[in-house]
Amino acid sequence: MYFHLLLLLLLCGIANGAAIDALPGWMGETHDVKALRPIIIEPPKVIALSWRPRAFLYKSFLTHEECDHIISLARNKLKKSMVADNESGKSVESEIRTSSGMFLSKAQDEIIRRVEDKIAAWTLLPHENGEAIQVLRYEYGQKYEPHFDYFQDKYNQALGGHRVATVLMYLSDVIKGGETVFPSSETKQLKDDTWSECGKRGMGVKPKKGDALLFFSLHPDGTPDESSLHTGCPVIEGEKWSATKWIHVGSFERPVREVTDCVDENALCGEWAAYGECEKNPSYMVGTKGDPGRCRKSCKVC
Repeated sequence: MYFHLLLLLLLCGIANGAAIDALPGWMGETHDVKALRPIIIEPPKVIALSWRPRAFLYKSFLTHEECDHIISLARNKLKKSMVADNESGKSVESEIRTSSGMFLSKAQDEIIRRVEDKIAAWTLLPHENGEAIQVLRYEYGQKYEPHFDYFQDKYNQALGGHRVATVLMYLSDVIKGGETVFPSSETKQLKDDTWSECGKRGMGVKPKKGDALLFFSLHPDGTPDESSLHTGCPVIEGEKWSATKWIHVGSFERPVREVTDCVDENALCGEWAAYGECEKNPSYMVGTKGDPGRCRKSCKVC
């Protein structure tokens, strides 16, 4: 009730053009107005692309400055992209995926925190269910062949369950190619010669700097949606930068607690470490001094 009153006062002040920097609290404290300002999602900018799979495009979801900032954080830290083996869950190199990429840290800085806030507000899915943002670069000829974002193996499913939703943010324009295509979608599109041959093979989205694609890999009842099969078409001209946020059915995080012993807290830690999760998912596996991870012993950090 009190928060609603503060918000009403804030909105009235904004509507009247008042320069309000702080609002008083009931115990004499003050509240930073900037911290109270909500994330605004603009429905007119969201386009429903398909219902099988459920896919939506948010035009200008990121500012160009946000796109450039994310690229600057990733540019010098890129490594060959990996895929999860369907049987073992191990991260392996594959010609299925030929991009390079890296993971940011959650809330790495204020800009990344703001982007994550916008994702949570748009998807209505909690912060803790999301993985860290992965930044990818596709150069000439590089692509990601048709695949699902939900998992086939039990090891990755143990970390927060299936991926239920994906938010794919385009950080750059691409002159030709690089489309995201759903070959099994029931939606039909009219396409001209500005689309690549790969891009014409199903419902697709052209990369446009600042746009974001949200699609769901599971049906509302939690079962895998096979129509969510998707591909990243080869880049024909230009360079493609993107940032992906995968969101799970359950929490991908764990409560902060005090740990004094060098131990693994999950029976699968050794296998996850062997599959490269210490590097892929350091927040869960390794953690920090103030917030230790679950698999410090297997990751050999203690």
